[in-house]
Amino acid sequence: MKFTAKVLEIVKKIPKGHILTYKQVAQKAGSVGSSRAVGSVLRKNYNLQIPCHRVICSSGDVGNYNRGGSVKKKLLLKKEGAL
Repeated sequence: MKFTAKVLEIVKKIPKGHILTYKQVAQKAGSVGSSRAVGSVLRKNYNLQIPCHRVICSSGDVGNYNRGGSVKKKLLLKKEGAL
């Protein structure tokens, strides 16, 4: 399975109210050190079935969100009880 497909499958399985970091997703995809690549994959994702807003930076910063920016991402995460 390609890296992109692995990332999307991992993110698709993140339950509501939970988060993973870009680094954790990269590790689960078998590519330690590919945190930025995870961000690139998610930046291009517009499939609503894949909750890319549930992936944040290791620093605790929420990062960006391609469907409304970081403000929208924070709102979604708070609504789900993840922040």
